[in-house]
Amino acid sequence: MSAPDVTALLAELERSQPDLAEEARTAVEWLTGGEPLETVTQLDVCEFLWYTLPIKVGPLKPGGDHERLARSLGRLLQLGGMERYAALCVSPTTVQILHTYAREGEDAGTSAYQQALEATGVLPPDVPELQWSMIMGPEELGAHIACSAALELGIVSGEPIDRTALTRRWLTEPRSDLGGDSWLNRVHGERLNRWVLGRGPARRKLAQPFEVRLHAPVPAQPLPALQGLLSLAAREGSLPLRLAPSPEALRLRELAERELGAIERDGSKLSITEHGRRLLESPEAMWSAVTRLLLARGEHEFEVSAREAALLLLADGTLMSPDKLRERVAEVVGGEGWHPTTSLADVARPVSELIAQLTALGLAFSDELAVRMDRPGQLAALAALRAHALRPRKYVSSG
Repeated sequence: MSAPDVTALLAELERSQPDLAEEARTAVEWLTGGEPLETVTQLDVCEFLWYTLPIKVGPLKPGGDHERLARSLGRLLQLGGMERYAALCVSPTTVQILHTYAREGEDAGTSAYQQALEATGVLPPDVPELQWSMIMGPEELGAHIACSAALELGIVSGEPIDRTALTRRWLTEPRSDLGGDSWLNRVHGERLNRWVLGRGPARRKLAQPFEVRLHAPVPAQPLPALQGLLSLAAREGSLPLRLAPSPEALRLRELAERELGAIERDGSKLSITEHGRRLLESPEAMWSAVTRLLLARGEHEFEVSAREAALLLLADGTLMSPDKLRERVAEVVGGEGWHPTTSLADVARPVSELIAQLTALGLAFSDELAVRMDRPGQLAALAALRAHALRPRKYVSSG
């Protein structure tokens, strides 16, 4: 069966129902963006009807409305043999969402659209390998569309599907249409490139050599200091608050309690939490939790940038004095445009806190004269940088 031709369908609609043809032409142009009609998916139709139409299409001609335009598109799709998509155009869900926009405003309409879209089952879920961005680059958008189309085919087949498993398979399997590459590699490459091309020439120069190095996952490494602390808490049932009161041990205890949530206070003692037990049982989970902590997203972005610059400078095992490290971090972060002039005082606290974390975890050596990462510390830096570079892009207002 040949693909439906939009021009021919519009001509047929002009003959049979001329009152709908103009609005159908407007709708299909918005829906396809000039691409062939056979490339349209259920996700495309839903996003047009439930978001683009009420938010972006208009003003309509006198006497027209969004419901009528949706019905006109439905008639065109019906003439093209696209019955499932035509049904969406006149469905109770579409009518209700359009009414919500009209009566309750954009926020309420958008919320109704998002709920309805999730209910269709064609929206690819987040998977362990990839959290989808709110703002997608071309490769990620292509991956998202491909996964959605695969989910749609699975649903139409009538067989029960595991959305997460199907999405993971679609993302990770090598594909002939990508020259043997996978969608996941494409998305990771795009995100890494975006990360390298961040703010400022000094930071860009520093990050450039890491673009290729961060493509592959960093294998989990033992964390003996944290492992020992949690093992003692699990074995003894609790830890005295004054256990081994060296600066590094106190900082490790604070990190385990306040930053990881692996131990908790119980009167005058500290006890291991359920989360702590899970970390103790899985070296991979412990490694992931610790390395993500090094560039925690809860901090102010400026502080994250300062910590990131410090990790980039130390990741190859370079021996630097604390003063020199702060000076270099200030140069890199200053070029990113955070302040008219970025001083050593601005970066002192985030850099010092990072060094304290690394030292407490046994991932770096530090004194008044020098800071240096050993091999596990270098790998922790790479893992932290990779997780940060591959994070999904979100709108600023979303946190």
